[in-house]
Order: sequence, then structure tokens, then C-alpha cells
Amino acid sequence: MPKLNHKGMLVANWKMHGSLDHSQKWAEEFLAQPLREDLTIVVCPPYLYIPRLSALFAGSTVVLGAQNLGGYSVGAYTGEISAAMLKDFACRYVIIGHSERRALYGEQEEQISTKLRLAIDHSLVPILCVGETLEQRQSGQTEMVIAKQLDSAIAVLRESSTADYVVAYEPVWAIGSGQ
Repeated sequence: MPKLNHKGMLVANWKMHGSLDHSQKWAEEFLAQPLREDLTIVVCPPYLYIPRLSALFAGSTVVLGAQNLGGYSVGAYTGEISAAMLKDFACRYVIIGHSERRALYGEQEEQISTKLRLAIDHSLVPILCVGETLEQRQSGQTEMVIAKQLDSAIAVLRESSTADYVVAYEPVWAIGSGQ
């Protein structure tokens, strides 16, 4: 496994885009280019493409991440993916608390904290996303919103003081706006 370098990161979250063929071609072309050694490069493809990309990125400095993590270790949770399943395919990172998960799926701080704990317990590096909407920014609530998002996460991170983690500021108001 490549040495983790948190001085600089590039995280490619593919969301729900692409196809298997497109993913493979992209990965092959990407790996053919000289990669910056001063960055940790993380690719977070859709779940179904992780096995193929895991094989393609093996031996490279590119590390795999997942776009989300189920809130349980095991069980009858249709459609969820566990931390152990992600580890089976060499995922090292997992995005948690993404603005879309918060807004579209109603994820709250308690669920996000649970996912953080599961990621850390399974030696995955969580990429905790925090950020405010345009309305929150315009009403001067930026610091309050981010503090709330961080408070419960900090409690989990303190429990595992040796765990690796990343906090990503994701200003929701700027996504797709060009600002």
C-alpha cells in the first residue's frame, strides 16, 4: 500500500457517472501519465466498478475509496455496503457526510458519526465532508453549521486517537456555480 500523504490530496468522486468500459479506459489512460508524487490520489468510483479498478490500480500510487458506507457492520440491510466489503477490494478511503447524502438521503450527524466509527474500526480512512449551503452562508451561519457538523465527529475521532482521517471542506453553495 502506498504511503499516505496528507499534505496534498486529489479525490475523484465519480458519483453515478460512467460505465465499466469508460472507467477502465479512464484508469488505463490516467495510469499512463506521470503521477504527482506529492499528492495522495484517491479515486472513488461507483461501487460496481471498484473490483475492476482495484485490479487496475494494484501496484500504483493511486488508492481506491468508496462514495459511502453502510451504517451497519453486517445484516439484512438491502443495498448497503459494509466496511469489510470495501476492504475486500482494497478500498482505503471512504467519503462520509457528503452534502448529497445529507440533503438527498437525510443523513444526520448521528448516522455520520456511526459511519465514521465503522470506517475507523475497519481501518478505512474516512473523508468527512463538511460545508454550508448558500442560504446558510448568506445568513452568517457558516461557522455554526460547520461546528455542528464537526462536533459529533470530533467525539468519534477522539475515541480513536491514532486513526487517520481527512476533513474536506465542501462549500455546498459553490458546487457547480463556478464560484
